Formats: sequence, C-alpha cells, structure tokens
Amino acid sequence: MTVTYTARVANAQFGCFYKLLILWKGSIYKLLYKELIVFIILYIIISLTYRFLLSEGRRRDFEAVVFHYNKYSDLIPVAFVLGFYITLIVNRWWNQYQSIPLPDRLMCVISGTVHGTDERGRLYRRTLMRYCSLSALLILRSVSTAVFKRFPTLTHVVDAGFMTYQERRKYEALSSAYNKYWIPCVWFCNLAVQARNEGRVRDDPACKLLMEELNIFRGNCEMLFHYDWISVPLVYTQVVTIAVYSFFVACLVGRQYLDPDLGIPGHNLDLYVPIFTFLQFFFYAGWLKVGEQLINPFGEDDDDFETNFLIDRNFQVSMLAVDEMYADLPLMEKDHFWDDSEPRAPYTVATISQRHSSSYQGSTFAMVLAEGDMLQVTEEARSVSLPLLTRLFEHDSPTPSVSAPHMATVRFGASDSCPQDIKI
Repeated sequence: MTVTYTARVANAQFGCFYKLLILWKGSIYKLLYKELIVFIILYIIISLTYRFLLSEGRRRDFEAVVFHYNKYSDLIPVAFVLGFYITLIVNRWWNQYQSIPLPDRLMCVISGTVHGTDERGRLYRRTLMRYCSLSALLILRSVSTAVFKRFPTLTHVVDAGFMTYQERRKYEALSSAYNKYWIPCVWFCNLAVQARNEGRVRDDPACKLLMEELNIFRGNCEMLFHYDWISVPLVYTQVVTIAVYSFFVACLVGRQYLDPDLGIPGHNLDLYVPIFTFLQFFFYAGWLKVGEQLINPFGEDDDDFETNFLIDRNFQVSMLAVDEMYADLPLMEKDHFWDDSEPRAPYTVATISQRHSSSYQGSTFAMVLAEGDMLQVTEEARSVSLPLLTRLFEHDSPTPSVSAPHMATVRFGASDSCPQDIKI
C-alpha cells in the first residue's frame, strides 16, 4: 500500500521532516535493518578476533591488511555509480506510473459521442467501456503480482464481470503465442464502427475521436508491457550491486580500529564503534535499497503501486460516467454572481489573511522611468548613432516644442557634432 505523507509536510515549519523519521511502514529502516545488523555483527566479530584471538605476529599481519584495505577502498566509485543508477530508476518508476491506463478521458468521450437513452444505447456505452477495462485488467494481470493473485485465471476475470463466457471463448479461440491484452481493443473498434453504422455515433469526427482516445489508452497498455519486458540492463544493476557490497566488505576490514600504542597514522584513538562507517553503510546501502524497491513498482512492497485499488476505482467510475450519468444534467439556473461584474468567492476566518488586497500585474509594473527616458524617438532620429545620441542627451535639458500628442521636435543648441534638429 502506498505510504502517503503529503499532508504532514504541507507547511514548512520547524521539525517538519522530523515527524517523518519516526514512521516505520515504507521507511528505510524497515528496508535496511537486516543488512545493517549483519554488517554490525560481522564488524564486531572481526574486531574481537583482532583484539583477543590473534597472536602478536598475526596481529601485525592483520594491521598491514587493514592499512591496505583502508587505503584502496576509496577507489571504488560508489557515489558516482549509485547516483546515475538511482536517477535512471526514479525516472523509470514515474514513467511507469504515468503509463497506467486510466479511463477518465475515454469515458467522457464515450458518454458524449455514443447516443441513445434506450437499452441498446446503454448497452453500447457499457460494453465499450467494459472492453477498455478488460484490456487494462489483462495487462495489469500480466505485470503486477498483486493483480495476478487476485485474478489468477480467466475464470476469475469472467466471474468478476469483466468478460462474458462468449467473449472468453472468442479470446481463447484466437491462437497466438503472444500476450493478447489487445484483443478487447479490437473489439472496441469493431463495436464503435457498428455503432456508427447504426447512427449511435452521429458523425465521422465523433467516431474518429473515439478511435484516437482508444489508441492513447491502448498505447499506455503497451508501454506497461514494454516496461515489464525491457528491464534496466542487467550489467548496470550488477555493477552497482557489486560496487556497493565490495566497498563495505573492504570497510569491514579497512575501518577497524587498531592499537593506538603502535603509533599508526590515523589510529591514534580506539573508539571501538566506527560511527561514520555505519552511517556510510546506512546511506549507500539505503540508496541501493531504494533502487531495489523502485525498479519494479508492480510488486507488493510498501510503496508499490496499488493496482487492485486502481482497477476497482477505474471500473466503477467509468461505468457511472457512461451509464447513470449519461444525459443526466442538473437544472440550469443563474449563478450566484449573475449580476456581479467582479465575482469574488468569500474567505473563511482561517484564510482571510491570505487574501490579496490587489491583483498581481507583473514584476515590471513596479519600475519607474525618468521623464526623459519616456520620450518617443522617431525613425529619423533612430538613424543617428547610439553613442552620438547618448552624448546629445547628456547636454543641458532641451526645450521641446510639442507638435503632436505623441511626437515632439527637440531643438538642441549649437553643436559641431550635430547641428541639425532631432525629432523625438
């Protein structure tokens, strides 16, 4: 089930994100605590072995190994590899959600283009919408473990009301080695053409609109299939996993605290517990766990998509839109602001402080120009070079003689550089 915390962070205030750190469901603690416990136990075992079980000579050998591992472990580019990988995974995760076929656009088009208040008109609309829901169910059943557990066979699909027995026979009679989620879309096209021939769809543009919306819906189904088929390249996932775990295997040895009496650089303190190494493990391994959870959001993790909820919602809403709500309009009447040229909805006491005293016009409306900068320059004056014109306006203020509401002839005093007048 999706973990939603949007309302908790609606307002940025002190301790806003701190509240999220105590959540367990969907948290990084729930994902990572087993690996972290194993890492801590292994570190403690190696530390106790070094301190109490090794002979003096073996301890010197172990200290040389610790120094070597600590020196070269930083050559593993964990942050670099993880950064690109998680960016790819997050983009892919959101694109998969956007590819889930939703019926909202199609149900509005069906309700507006397939006409008839009789039983046959109702049957056309409901059947068209059911074919779309069936296609979405078949593709989600192919990619989502939760949906497959709910509808493991076509018998369950028929019993749920998405498919009739006759449709099942036709579906199974079509021999194809490939996924057949697209068959209901073809039924939709054939039924829409039949409705057009009967006059239920009144013109060709309306029929064309139906087909276009269906193709968008079918395209989303196809994209879900391809996302399930074409995974992130295995070599990339392997490289990231090996980089993270090899780095922390090296840290198990390389981050051990050594005897401070030996005077080894960097080992002047014996703190027993490498706090920052554990934090590194928490961040890097946690980052990898995020990728593991998001790489396939159609599973049953805490933050995976609620596909069964989407099936229920989409089926009910779409049937309401094309059946009960068809040609169902409230009585038209004058609105509350019929005679008001400046309608404004009221504010509550809780929101009165958010009311703007004046509407926003744009950032440049606050600019103030000098009177001389607002004089309009004619095409004749624009032929004068800009440096020359700049020097002219640096002289004493001219005495303009206004010849038109938006044009003035400015006469400058005697000047060797520009003896003529300039109209602006």
